[in-house]
Amino acid sequence: MQPIDPERWEKAQLLARVLLRVGPKNEDLTKKYLEVLVDDGLPPAAKPRHVLVVGAGIAGLTASWLLARAGHRVTLVEANRNRVGGRIKTFREFEDPAQYAEAGAMRLPDFHPLVLGLVDLLKLPRRLFYNVDVDPKSGNTSGPVPPVVYKPFDGSDTWRNGPDQPGFKSPDKLSRTWMRTNGTQVRRADYARDPRAINGGFELESWRRRKTASDMINAALDPVRDYYSTVDRETKQRVNKPFPEWVEGWAHLIYDLDRYSMWGYLKEVAGLSDNTIEAIGTLENLTSRLPLAFFHSFLGRSDINPGATYWEIAGGSDRLTDVLKERVLETGNVDLVMGQRMIRLGWRDGERVWIRTVAEEDSTRTAEYSADRAIVTIPFSSLRHVLIHPGFSYKKRRAIIELHYDSATKVLLEFNRRWWEFKEEDWQRELAALAAAPREAPEGGEGAETREVLDALRPPAPNPAAETQPADHFFGGGSVTDNPNRFIYYPSHPVPGSPGGVILASYSWADDAARWDSLDDAERYAYALRGLVAIHGERILSFYSDRGATQSWLRNPYAFGEAAVFTPWQLTQFHLDIPTPEGPVHFAGEHTSLKHAWIEGSLESAVRAALEVHAAAGGEGDE
Repeated sequence: MQPIDPERWEKAQLLARVLLRVGPKNEDLTKKYLEVLVDDGLPPAAKPRHVLVVGAGIAGLTASWLLARAGHRVTLVEANRNRVGGRIKTFREFEDPAQYAEAGAMRLPDFHPLVLGLVDLLKLPRRLFYNVDVDPKSGNTSGPVPPVVYKPFDGSDTWRNGPDQPGFKSPDKLSRTWMRTNGTQVRRADYARDPRAINGGFELESWRRRKTASDMINAALDPVRDYYSTVDRETKQRVNKPFPEWVEGWAHLIYDLDRYSMWGYLKEVAGLSDNTIEAIGTLENLTSRLPLAFFHSFLGRSDINPGATYWEIAGGSDRLTDVLKERVLETGNVDLVMGQRMIRLGWRDGERVWIRTVAEEDSTRTAEYSADRAIVTIPFSSLRHVLIHPGFSYKKRRAIIELHYDSATKVLLEFNRRWWEFKEEDWQRELAALAAAPREAPEGGEGAETREVLDALRPPAPNPAAETQPADHFFGGGSVTDNPNRFIYYPSHPVPGSPGGVILASYSWADDAARWDSLDDAERYAYALRGLVAIHGERILSFYSDRGATQSWLRNPYAFGEAAVFTPWQLTQFHLDIPTPEGPVHFAGEHTSLKHAWIEGSLESAVRAALEVHAAAGGEGDE
């Protein structure tokens, strides 16, 4: 056994408390942040300050709102001149003006209480997001939605924002969506019953072919869960160890496993074969992140899984940031400046902080803004291009230079009928109606260009499988494939008054996303259509509206990537320094939390930064 490295062990202990949101007095910081964000706000500022907030994403808007309500004066500077929200972005320019689809955040897990509490506080309607397809005739979702409930680990009173709604019941999950890999296609429910057809395509050992990819990865990760939890003998469910052992277990986990990539862990620690890892990666959405930190994917296993409940904001995710923007401006203490990109950051006269910006529409026009303190919420990948004087501390500089940002790309396609919900008789009726009143092909524009590319991509002979493909007949959920589309999501709910819908035809990350980023938009739509045809059959082309939308977050000039995702060792190497203030400069954003890529992480960081600034002004802050 290797001797313990005292410095690394101390970091692991601190990181465990940060991850678990344990305060200096062992209090539950998530509950404290809920009380600040949703219940009480910050106490009135004894000495109001002028605060400069850089970036009007969800973190910048939230921090500005909290500080302004407490009496501070805020200047909120946003580089994008057209919208706020950052990576919360909703597409709305489709053939049917009622349709919309998400370029960024699209689902809110039930174990993220800050974002759900904020959604309810702003009186935004939330409804179930079906990560797994459902039986729409089952359940009862017509009444009020259940409250947000958070049970603190410190034994204090449960936090909730409303009474229980016992009449609310989620629809039954059916798992009728598709899995298509290595030329074999089955429904998810059939794979769960007998995975041999799909697993055989990965040439797995015969004894492993009877196990689903989910069972294989869970078995591989169970020893990791033993660090901090045990299996209850009666319920057979995992329960956390007593508080000291729980925190200590996470510290040991970080100390032992931060060195590994997910591939390294599955290969070297779990002892899985290459083919098994490839099957798990393909079917369980791990392929693109296998070379990245084990810790990111391990935590993600609890974020995206069939057993969790997910919510969405009816009308689009951008309603969250648009309504929050309205609340920010209603305070009367916030000056929102749009279309100004920060190019320099510094502080002088003791702790006075200032920035220089350049106008997005005219790079010859610059401006300067100064304040007592600043909160920088833009990604470190963007901050990398800002001149900073005096320089930050060594570890902060290295984090800005080296923190890994992943790529993510979406390709969305609009259809004027919801064909994925059709039974076979629906298909026959709709195709007959279409034949009786043929739709004219587009004469020009993006849709025509996509059709031309698609025609060029067609195989020379008809695909017999496409002619005999059964009707999909599912509601919500997603399919997985090893073709370039990778992950496909179907809308959970129809748009009122619209017969069609927008499918997330391809959702990919890391190297999978890079394969799409090199294509122009029309090519992306064509290739995404071809991928859908391979799964659903060519008759779906009859209802393609010739319109799509696509988002590459790596190529976005404001985001510089989808989210921070650690490589091996970066958690231990950098995270404790990432959120730490530098003089009068504070930091927020998902990259400063340990919930990378989630709105919840951004909100945690916003509340923390607002508490820091408020405390520096003489108010009650984060201890």
